Amino acid sequence: MAAAAEPRARAWLGGSTPRPGSPASSPELGGRGRARPGPGPGPGPGLGPGSGSGPERAGARPPGPAATGHSFRKVTLTKPTFCHLCSDFIWGLAGFLCDVCNFMSHEKCLKHVKTPCSSVAPSLVRVPVAHCFGPRGLYKRRFCAVCRKGLEAPALRCEVCELHVHPDCVPFACSDCRQCHRDGHRDHDTHHHHWREGNLPSGARCEVCRKTCGSSDVLAGVRCQWCGVQAHASCSAALAPECAFGRLRSMVLPPGCVRLLSRNFSKTHCFRIPESPGPEPGERDDGVDGGGPASLGREVLPPESSKQTLKIFDGNDALQRNHFRVITVPRLARSEEVLEAALRAYYVPEDPRDFELQALPQPVPTGDTGARGRPWSGGIAEEEGGRGPGAREAVPEAWIIRALPHAQEVLKVYPAWLKVGVAYVSVRVTARSTARAVVLEVLPLLGCQAEGPESFQLVEVLMGSRQVQRTVLPDDEPLLRRLRDIRQTSLRQMSQTRFYVAESRAVAPHVCLFVGGLPPGLSAQEYGSLLDEAVATKAGLVSMSHVYSSQGAVVLDVACFAEAERLYMLVRDTAVQGRPLTALVLPDVLHLNLPPDCCPLLVFVNPKSGGLKGRDLLCSFRKLLNPHQVFELTNGGPLPGFHMFSQVPCFRVLVCGGDGTVGWVLAALEEMRHRLACPEPSVAILPLGTGNDLGRVLRWGAGYSGEDPFSVLVSVDEADAVLMDRWTILLDAQEAAGAENSVADVEPPKIVQMSNYCGIGIDAELSLDFHHAREEEPGKFTSRLHNKGVYVRVGLQKISHSRSLHREIRLQVEQREVELPSIEGLIFINIPSWGSGADLWGSDSDSRFEKPRMDDGLLEVVGVTGVMHMGQVQGGLRSGIRIAQGSYFRVTLLKATPVQVDGEPWVQAPGHMIISAAGPKVHMLRKTKKQPRKAGTPKDARADGVPVPEGDPK
Repeated sequence: MAAAAEPRARAWLGGSTPRPGSPASSPELGGRGRARPGPGPGPGPGLGPGSGSGPERAGARPPGPAATGHSFRKVTLTKPTFCHLCSDFIWGLAGFLCDVCNFMSHEKCLKHVKTPCSSVAPSLVRVPVAHCFGPRGLYKRRFCAVCRKGLEAPALRCEVCELHVHPDCVPFACSDCRQCHRDGHRDHDTHHHHWREGNLPSGARCEVCRKTCGSSDVLAGVRCQWCGVQAHASCSAALAPECAFGRLRSMVLPPGCVRLLSRNFSKTHCFRIPESPGPEPGERDDGVDGGGPASLGREVLPPESSKQTLKIFDGNDALQRNHFRVITVPRLARSEEVLEAALRAYYVPEDPRDFELQALPQPVPTGDTGARGRPWSGGIAEEEGGRGPGAREAVPEAWIIRALPHAQEVLKVYPAWLKVGVAYVSVRVTARSTARAVVLEVLPLLGCQAEGPESFQLVEVLMGSRQVQRTVLPDDEPLLRRLRDIRQTSLRQMSQTRFYVAESRAVAPHVCLFVGGLPPGLSAQEYGSLLDEAVATKAGLVSMSHVYSSQGAVVLDVACFAEAERLYMLVRDTAVQGRPLTALVLPDVLHLNLPPDCCPLLVFVNPKSGGLKGRDLLCSFRKLLNPHQVFELTNGGPLPGFHMFSQVPCFRVLVCGGDGTVGWVLAALEEMRHRLACPEPSVAILPLGTGNDLGRVLRWGAGYSGEDPFSVLVSVDEADAVLMDRWTILLDAQEAAGAENSVADVEPPKIVQMSNYCGIGIDAELSLDFHHAREEEPGKFTSRLHNKGVYVRVGLQKISHSRSLHREIRLQVEQREVELPSIEGLIFINIPSWGSGADLWGSDSDSRFEKPRMDDGLLEVVGVTGVMHMGQVQGGLRSGIRIAQGSYFRVTLLKATPVQVDGEPWVQAPGHMIISAAGPKVHMLRKTKKQPRKAGTPKDARADGVPVPEGDPK
């Protein structure tokens, strides 16, 4: 490609040494001798490449060399540089650099380049799907998918796929995120690989050639975002296009089995991802920086420099917002060179002869979209009459790119259905061309002569990186004027706009809206009246499909997109009886379409557990699985997840959090059991709390310490199902011994569920003090080590404390009074782990009691004599005082006493506590013991059909 460069361009480049920089700031980006992409379709009607073999960015093989659109030129290297194709070091002083996207290549690799340039990548997207960017963060050794430069400053990351971009590169990112559900637009029958380039582990190996394809130095290699298979970009064409979801295929909720008609709901709303705070200073709504010099790489040049910096606007929208790109060009640059540099700054691949630069008056008037100026006449020094020798004409600092008017243009029209032999057709539009005329011309080219043209319409699709917007054009819409208006508004917007011919079938709007935070215990009619008063629901468009009275939640079916959007925004800003409401958009799971061997995993994550690890796991699981099956517990609790999976015939649950979080999910599961098609889903645990006693018993460890989330999911898939007892505790404080000043009179009876243990006395008092300390300074409680240190400090403060608990309570076991020894704490245990792994019951055999098991229908009752005794138990020096074993207990509290259940403490008023079995046992997942790996087993087994063989048990 570099051989095509003209001698004049080489002379302009001279012997300067370019540095790989962004196209907006590199001084060597000019030159008309660049190898530009091949010409587009001819002026007349024609067919584009077939959809089965043509270039497609997402969901198909990477495009061939003819469609990559790079503008390579030979450059002199002055620092160590790596090839973006093979990731090997480029030996010598010469390499080939794309002026637009900074793709660097060996000369020998040029003919194998299949990765498209950022300027043409939007045109290769198969199905446009917007990204979901989270808050800015530091991502070390990651590279921008647009300009291919390292992310040294805070950058953005998609919460659903592995896309990383600079903030000012967001508007130029492709809308090629994973398609995670059916939305009624170009839905798949078969699922293809979804390739994402770069940011692979340095040791990643190609699935085809088995050579290293990852790199920590450049953006190289590709990985499927569903199955995880990794390959060189050139090798990926040898793989079958169909994706089988890899090692986790039985756990993934297939996208074809999820339906969500969301229209203009953003991706954060669809995936229930909390929205980041408002745009930072200088950042626009769609993520473009405000054009500050630092953020766009502007160089501070001295007045006598031979180069100059220019502000470039791409249309009226950028002018109104005062958002611009900065380019650096020689002061003596020709007008063609400056125009090409300006187009490259906005990744516009079209012919520069179709555009011109117009100067803007100074200062730039914000909001003046009609500003016009003279075209660029070059920055060459000219002597004018009345000026002294060497005087230069002042070059305006701000310029705007304008498209030159044409009497006709070529329009690509895409079919809105996938089963067709071409990717698009090209037609010529003139001043007389309307949307209806284009539809009539396109249908025969797509093989739809027999179809009635009145049943089709032309749809304009704006493929923004944050949101994909669809607009149905009126039949009499003049298309030539429409194209001119789009270019006048934004050249970038024009490159991201497509036109589809689609059937004008009426899609019945249906949005499922979950509303939580309502007062519990009301009827459906009362909830309807409450919502009508709070948000004015429209009776003809909104119906209540499900009512969860005990949890204060309802599910609304909304038959109008506009009404659904209005309700969603209103509910989120509404409080009822002082409690803010929660609104979630839930998809429909098409359970009849699930494969026979599919047992999807429903994931609940408590981001407040484990410091920041819960937040990181939330993002990791969204990328490894379908984000629709991952729920954040602080956003509506576990109920929305169980409701969404209520018709799934077989599924499992993963709870990421502490013991209290696990108990919360198990309690919700118990309430929802009779509504589930799978009434007994097995539950796995990823321990993120401080004690994590249930996680220890089920072999999930003492706490999460940064293991690979993929390995965690594999362990869940291989885990064994075991049974565990659940217990109900009735707290009845109304029968207290008639004390006049007792608070029991205003405390109604309540029921709590128990899985691990229930403590009364000293251990509950320590938990309560720790709970109060964490509420006062929650920011300090971000690590298990610090939390345990606080426990020790609280315990030392209570070491001399004595309240003679055996005199303040009465215990009945199986209707039999039990005399208590002198103790400070009474503990009912269901599992053989207490206080971060201590064996409170002990391992000694005792003929009076049966050997404890967590599924034997019995609780063990143990006493402790104080803080010193508790410390000895946790140190393994002693065990507790064995008191009783049974299935029904009645405890009478003679005075207010601290109580804790599964780590959740409170002060219980005088009265009765009745502990009994809670219905059927729950199915838990216990991690299997690791077996030795055979020699020669591949380390990376995420690829399709490459399971990890394990050693045979001896």
